[in-house]
Amino acid sequence: MAVIQVEGLTKTFRVKDKEPGLSGSVRSLFHPRFQEKQAVHSIGFEVNRGETLAFLGPNGAGKSTTIKMLSGILHPSAGTADVLGFCPWKDRKQLAYKIGCVFGQKSQLWYHLPPEDTFELMGRIYDLPRADFLARRQLLVDRFELGPYLKTPVRKLSLGERMRCEIASSLLHRPEVLFLDEPTIGLDVVVKQRIRELIRELNREEGTTVFLTSHDPGDVEQLCKRVIVINHGTVILDDSVGNMKRDFLGKKTLHLKLREEAPDLQLPGVEVVKRKGTGIRLSVDTTLISMDELLGRMVQDWRIVDITIEDPAMEEIITFIYSRDSQNDELKERCRREGELA
Repeated sequence: MAVIQVEGLTKTFRVKDKEPGLSGSVRSLFHPRFQEKQAVHSIGFEVNRGETLAFLGPNGAGKSTTIKMLSGILHPSAGTADVLGFCPWKDRKQLAYKIGCVFGQKSQLWYHLPPEDTFELMGRIYDLPRADFLARRQLLVDRFELGPYLKTPVRKLSLGERMRCEIASSLLHRPEVLFLDEPTIGLDVVVKQRIRELIRELNREEGTTVFLTSHDPGDVEQLCKRVIVINHGTVILDDSVGNMKRDFLGKKTLHLKLREEAPDLQLPGVEVVKRKGTGIRLSVDTTLISMDELLGRMVQDWRIVDITIEDPAMEEIITFIYSRDSQNDELKERCRREGELA
């Protein structure tokens, strides 16, 4: 069952056209000129209940703008959206009771007050029955390990501590859909991993639908099963994370520990990256040789103690998709120009 349905969603901003020089500044003051900037261009997709979706793209691709339209903060220029049966920008108040939002670069916690005061305020904003609020708050405090920070002013918390409080605050009213916009930005590795575990647990135990934007490949690999890639305001890919990794960068890395030093391996698509004693690291192009064939040859010829197979890093895959999309745009533009000159 789809909890988010988007069709032809478009957002165009009017941006003042700044003119250089003093005379230009005077003209722009009394007779301003505006130009249209399209942040999102006619996108469409569906998200099912309980799904974990990564919504990816470079800076300026339209990710945050899309989340703001789906949460009712922005009105679109065209198109339709349905979130949990509500039109976000028309039914924003009703929808707010059903969704949670976490913006990594904008806090919803009161800066000079301790988190427990913000929790209290959120409980009243969402009209939570007192007993339900206290039970839910205690559950989140225990799950996110927030006990030591509840009475500390937010300004004195570390970034990781604050983000755990931010996510907990957004979950007090048991949202059915959770929008996460760069939730792990600026966090160290240990804190990132803890937040990912908590989001996974939330999705698994409460069936919360997760709509995530992130520049961190680890967030996508560990949290999401499906990915939508957006660039220049349009969707360029909508697929499972597994298929994206397989189809767009067909390379794997193999780390092997052998009983004795291995002889040279002459196979198409297989390159020895590093060799040290009985350890060897291989780069494998799966478009030239299948993993079944390679593993069969290695088991036949080598005495293997241990083997680890690594998929390509998500960052490499996303970079590859962006570069391919840019090349396609350049090709289309060249064809258009050649057609005009013909």
